Amino acid sequence: MDYYQTLGLSKNASESEIKKAYRKLAMKYHPDRNKGDKKAEEKFKEVNEAYETLKDPQKKAAYDRYGHDAYKNAASGGGFNPGAGGGFGGFSGSGFGFDFSGDASGFSDIFEDFFGGAMGGGARAGRAEMRGNDLRYDATITLEEAFRGKDIELNMRTNVKCEECKGTGSEGGVKPKTCPSCRGTGRMRFAQGFFSVERTCSACNGTGHIIENSCKKCRGAGRVSKTRNIKVSIPAGIENGARIRLSGEGEAGIRGGRAGDLYIFVTVKPHKLFTREGSSIHCEVPVSIITAALGGEVEVPTIDGKKAVVKVPAGTQSGQILKLRGKGMTVVRSSLRGDMFVHVNVETPVNLTDHQKELLREFDKDHKAHPKSEGFFAKVKEFWHEL
Repeated sequence: MDYYQTLGLSKNASESEIKKAYRKLAMKYHPDRNKGDKKAEEKFKEVNEAYETLKDPQKKAAYDRYGHDAYKNAASGGGFNPGAGGGFGGFSGSGFGFDFSGDASGFSDIFEDFFGGAMGGGARAGRAEMRGNDLRYDATITLEEAFRGKDIELNMRTNVKCEECKGTGSEGGVKPKTCPSCRGTGRMRFAQGFFSVERTCSACNGTGHIIENSCKKCRGAGRVSKTRNIKVSIPAGIENGARIRLSGEGEAGIRGGRAGDLYIFVTVKPHKLFTREGSSIHCEVPVSIITAALGGEVEVPTIDGKKAVVKVPAGTQSGQILKLRGKGMTVVRSSLRGDMFVHVNVETPVNLTDHQKELLREFDKDHKAHPKSEGFFAKVKEFWHEL
């Protein structure tokens, strides 16, 4: 495997070009976007392995000069081994949380873009981020509730900050001591041949701190499992598929780490009368053939539970759309409302008496009463004549 070919680069590619190519490919083949795709997972590993070498000037220089032989020689003599320091780590945890094994430095830049900084600044500084997992709740509401807005109450079992130790994980809330092995960085650097390899500090497990007396209630985690009551306001006018993010309302972090976020995914149920398009409401209304021909008024329901009167012009055709201003959906975070569109469905009378049938036959003899039919058949005659 040629590392330059893996990233789609030439050997004279600049540092910024290497980084840009890596970000693009890592996002394309990331396991979260290709769940269950073994080929994508393997490609993701190859892209990461290539980047781990080419991003480092010293490793890149050795690779440019010796190719993969540089690694064979180094491995046989206790030197640099790319698989040992920056391989693909596994995912764990619930919600949107991630736990990566191996060297996280190669992933930090791409995670800043891909997850919106979910790993936080700690990964960039070298110290392991103990951020809590994000949580998800699926809320299903009616179209009327989407119009008015709704307050919902969630009872969720999740990890919250331990009150006994104030989230420190240390008995009595005593602040943990800085790890003497890594001096608080959470990382250890080892020299191997011409290269240096960075590892998670085994003394503090990457936290940068040592707890001498663990809290008995949370066993040093700084958090405990508890049922939380969370009130969420769904705004009026919210659309189907919308997502509400509540910052810091997710799972508590480990030993004082940042809390995750809570995401509310909203599903609006289909309505039996109305369909929605943005702030507009559409409704199909049956109109009698007499009202459509002579004109008149039709009473229709509106999304706010009231009634509105629609004026039907004389000669209205089936499928014609009539607009009611300001009778549509609420616009999010606004006092404005969209419009309502009434789709006219002209009804054909059924179960006619003999007398009614005779009257319709007499009426049908007057072709001037059917301008669309007259125009259509005139075009049909022209079409046949051209043939």
